[in-house]
Amino acid sequence: MTGKREFEIVFDGEIPGTPERVWEAVTNGTPAWMFPTDQWPSVMTVEEYPNHLVNRMDGPDGWFNQLEHVLEPLEGGRAKLHYVHSGIFEDNWDEQYDGASKHTAFYLHTLGQYLQHFDGKPVVFTDIQAPASSQTPDGFVQLKKALGVDGVAQGSPVEVEVDGVGMLSGELDFSNEHFLGIRTGDALYRFFGRNAFGSTVGMTVHDFSGSGDSEATAKAWGAFLEKVYA
Repeated sequence: MTGKREFEIVFDGEIPGTPERVWEAVTNGTPAWMFPTDQWPSVMTVEEYPNHLVNRMDGPDGWFNQLEHVLEPLEGGRAKLHYVHSGIFEDNWDEQYDGASKHTAFYLHTLGQYLQHFDGKPVVFTDIQAPASSQTPDGFVQLKKALGVDGVAQGSPVEVEVDGVGMLSGELDFSNEHFLGIRTGDALYRFFGRNAFGSTVGMTVHDFSGSGDSEATAKAWGAFLEKVYA
């Protein structure tokens, strides 16, 4: 379906962090679990720390993009999160909605991983895109096979030897047909099967080691992805 149309993506669940720590992560700490958003021309229309945050961008002809977080404290240092992403998609509504809703689940899972294992640690963020040849129906499967995790169950321990990068030893903390997450002792590796949503396969590295080098990381992983999709 094409054409301009509103959308709404809703998540209700628990997050392993207090409302105060979740608030910090979704406002100032986005490079640690998603991507940097500090350059977005957004306006906070509701800011009731630490329980209710509405962040909105408006554009021409009624276009808008809005994120709402409602946080309630739970026992054990956890929070109940009600999250609503709403706005307008102007083209390819079905494909954009499918991609955005599936990305939301993965990003919020990664938020939980960050808060549970790396909360407050400085991060070095790196974004790497696979070549155009990854934009095929089996593009993400190719990557899983190259990493040696195709068919490995979520939650399983993994030791992945990545050519040019080294050994990743940790846990396969997320795995489905579109996304993959590997958590090591000092980093979160996120892999995105965006070939299913009209784009190329991509990945991000969130390095909490204290010695991260984004340029070197991009070079090493970029060379690996070039080999996978040669």
